[in-house]
Order: sequence, then C-alpha cells, then structure tokens
Amino acid sequence: MVVGRQAGRAYIGSFTAAGGRGVLAADVDPGTGALTLVGATDAVADPSYLALSPDGETLYAVSETSDGAVAAFRTGGGVPEPAGRSVPVGSAPTHLALYGGHVLTANYRSGSVSAVPLRADGALAPTPSSELRHTGSGPHPQRQQGPHAHQVLADPSGRWAVSVDLGTDSVRVCAFGESGLTLHREVALRPGSGPRHLVFHPRGDRAYVLNELSPTLTVCAWDAAEGVLKPLSELPVLVAAPDGDTYPSEVVVAPDGRFLWTATRGPDIISVIALDESGDGARVTATVPCGGHWPRDLAIDPAGRHLYAANERSGDVTWFTIDQETGLPVRTGSVAAPAASCVIFG
Repeated sequence: MVVGRQAGRAYIGSFTAAGGRGVLAADVDPGTGALTLVGATDAVADPSYLALSPDGETLYAVSETSDGAVAAFRTGGGVPEPAGRSVPVGSAPTHLALYGGHVLTANYRSGSVSAVPLRADGALAPTPSSELRHTGSGPHPQRQQGPHAHQVLADPSGRWAVSVDLGTDSVRVCAFGESGLTLHREVALRPGSGPRHLVFHPRGDRAYVLNELSPTLTVCAWDAAEGVLKPLSELPVLVAAPDGDTYPSEVVVAPDGRFLWTATRGPDIISVIALDESGDGARVTATVPCGGHWPRDLAIDPAGRHLYAANERSGDVTWFTIDQETGLPVRTGSVAAPAASCVIFG
C-alpha cells in the first residue's frame, strides 16, 4: 500500500441517549494505532457522525435527534469546545460533509439534504440556505415507505455532492445552483437493495455503494466531468448466504485502492474485499470478527496502516493492524467508548 500521512488525533461520535459521552477526543499512537482518550463533551445530543474542516481547526457534528441539528466545535484544546449554537436541520440527520462553503447534512427521517453556510472563521450560519427534499419509495414494506437520506459527501473533484438514499434505492448527484442545492441526476440501484453508504476509489473514477437491506456492494463507474454514476455490478459482502437481516453499515477503501473493507452488524464481522487494478473487479477474500458488537462505523487511518471499528452496542472502538499484502485486519487493541457511532482522524 501507499503510505500517507500519520494521524495524531482522532474524534469519536457517540449516542448520548444510549449512555455515550458525546464527542470524544483521542490521541493516536503513530506506530501501533492505539487510541488514548483525552476528554469528551456532551454539549450536543447524539453526535452520531462527525466531519473535520480541512485545516483541522473546526469539527462538525450532526445531532441525530427527532428535531435534528448540526453543530460546530473548535479543536484547539484537548477537548472540542462548542463554536456557537447548533443549527436546526431535518429530522434525524445521520451524516454530514463539507461542500461548496457549506456543511451538508443527510436527514434520514426527513428524507432530505440540508445546506448550512459556513462563515469565514468556520462557524455555522444561523439557518440553512437550502434544503433538497428526496421523493420516492422502495419495495421493502417497513423501511422503504418513503425517502431516507443516509449519507451525503463531496466527490473527489469537489464539483458534485452525492447523497445516498436507503428508502428510494437511489443515489442523487447534486450541485449548487442559483436556487441553492439542486438535483443534477438520480441514479437507480436494484429495487430493495437499500443503499446506505458510498465511497470513492482514490483514483476518482470508481465508486462503491454498500447496501443495507441486502448485504451487497454495488460497483459503479464515476464520471466527474459529467456528474454521471453508472452501476456496473453487484456482489455479496458475506461469504455465506445470510439468515434474515444482517445490517451492513460502512465501507472504506485503502489509500492505494487495492482493498475495501465493509462492516456488517448482524454477524459482527468485517469483510476484506480485494480490488483489481481497474477497480471494477471485486471479490471477498476473508472475513474477521469486528472485535465487539454492532460495528456501526469503520475508519482507516490516513497512513493506511490501521482499521478502526466503532462497535456501538459493546461500547468500544477496536483497532486492527492491516496486513499490507493481504489486506487482512489483525486485532491489536480497543478502548471503551459507550454507544460509539463513528471515528474520524485529524
């Protein structure tokens, strides 16, 4: 693998309603990948997902509550400190990303994406500038009665924002227009697949969508010039056929694009998926235990040496050393983090 920069600080999101401490800060050992907690703040309820500004000075968190909000924190001290008031967005935001001078939030219950402008100092404007409402449904009788935006992120070119909707079996490619956030095109995936999260290949011309309602990965071509996502194939992320729901949660890719890893909550496993040079060929080569129970999130450190699983129900973050030849994660440690929901690096 190509080795990138080392991480020195990690931030962990957690559900305060389930006993979590809110946003936790941790030092990262550059050699072992070990996390050492240095403090936490519960200033925002249920900060389930986090994002960091490019300069690392401001941390953003969704508040995954019925009302729904996004908050900003300063990271200069050992523990992040609130930077202004939280800003209301849609109901139950599950993900956020920086794009076009805004923070975008994917609002699961509202089935929408909100755009909150950023001020020059990285603080949030008091109200969203626009909201893009998703429409549609899917065949699942309980979970696809309407739209459920689960993730939003910028594409590698920075030109487009991409939102993944579990309720409508689709991915939307968006951009900012004169009227705010606008839909460029909607891409349909297999009915009933329930897309949850997407990750781009480091090369920028492929994307991989992890589906939650069926334990599969959809391989897609991505044309950044035209903003076109084209599904190419779909493969299982589990070795054996599952019995009942399995709840895949997250997908991450190696910095050199040789491997993908997915987390699946039902069986509590991480799947290792090898990619060929084109990025089109993908195959599961191994599965390993996640080190806890209910891995809600996976993260890879910027150097590509360590993989982290935020195990929500066992209340810990487990880290693994990645075998650079096989992509196999080898468990090397864990730290207590009640109701952990995500890990990011700064």
